[in-house]
Amino acid sequence: MPQLHRGDAGPAVSEVRSILVKLGLLTESHNGSHEVFDAACEHAVRELQQRKGLITDGVVGPATYRAMLDATYTLGARPLAYTVSAPMSGDDVLALQERLLELGYDAGRPDGVFEGQTEHALRDFQRDMKLTVDGICGAVTVRTLRQLAPKVRGGSPVLLREQERMRTAGPRLRGKRIIIDPGHGGPDRGVVAEDVCEADIVFDLARRLEGRMQATGMDALLTRGPEHCPTEPERARFANETGADLFLSLHVDGHRSPHARGVACFHFGAGNGRTGSTIGEALAGFIQREVTARTGLLDCRSHGRGWDSLRLTRCPAVRVEAGYLTNASDRANLRDPAFLDRIAEGMLIAVKRLYLLGEGDQPTGTFTFADILRHELAKAE
Repeated sequence: MPQLHRGDAGPAVSEVRSILVKLGLLTESHNGSHEVFDAACEHAVRELQQRKGLITDGVVGPATYRAMLDATYTLGARPLAYTVSAPMSGDDVLALQERLLELGYDAGRPDGVFEGQTEHALRDFQRDMKLTVDGICGAVTVRTLRQLAPKVRGGSPVLLREQERMRTAGPRLRGKRIIIDPGHGGPDRGVVAEDVCEADIVFDLARRLEGRMQATGMDALLTRGPEHCPTEPERARFANETGADLFLSLHVDGHRSPHARGVACFHFGAGNGRTGSTIGEALAGFIQREVTARTGLLDCRSHGRGWDSLRLTRCPAVRVEAGYLTNASDRANLRDPAFLDRIAEGMLIAVKRLYLLGEGDQPTGTFTFADILRHELAKAE
């Protein structure tokens, strides 16, 4: 669908308003403005975006529209089942996953998408409860879930499993599979300023990071070549299908103000306080601190978001916005190969810190690529 902004009008706006009314975010219009994207509608859109961990720009694009539709589904409103070609998604799926996890069934990360792991957990639950084991969440299954959930609610098993996987992975980088995702690509050039484009900058950075990771024995894979532009779900699917340990998405930013500058990192956190990735959050923090210490870029901190590239990956995922091309100082730095090398080194060090789990660590900004190679060699011996 086309993007809808404040001031737009028509049937598409009317649909958006009706969904927002259904969600309780907007009062029904009685003054003839039911087809107008007015200030009240924009405010309601921003509130939804904030709840869903999306960019709160008040614009209804594909991601926001999908989030709106997902929010209209409540658990029990429709039967839920695993369909391979087009997996079901929605807040009802998210609620199912969260309840299964609370009951001790491993439904995977609660991302609101009904896939194989969710079906497997649901079948286990149905078997234990002596229900029909069909992998379909219908009325009887929902009723049973609601009867049991209040007695066992609390904790976050999925986060504990994620932390345990990291602990057992060990401190060595060799053999770890990392997906490096240079944003945009092909005809999508991303942010463009003064003949410098985001797609080229992040692909250059990705190759530098790939080389350093491979030198340590890591299995580093890129999601795209120079002429390709996969969608965010396709990039996440690639990470899932290759059994990735970590997913690193590389971007640079742009803004209408030339004064906007700095680096920011994003991890999966849907904004509802219940879902997210603690390992992704930890890695985002490490990358943020290492890159700012090595480059002098303004620290715009790390944040939780519900973007598809973060939400749909089964492994911990981080998106790095490494400066603003629309800022003259950041742009000049990003055109400098030595500056990109420092960003790549900072990201590699951050990954190493993640696996060290605080053991044999060094102060931020002091670990070097040579230190890592020595550490990996010593471990190999």
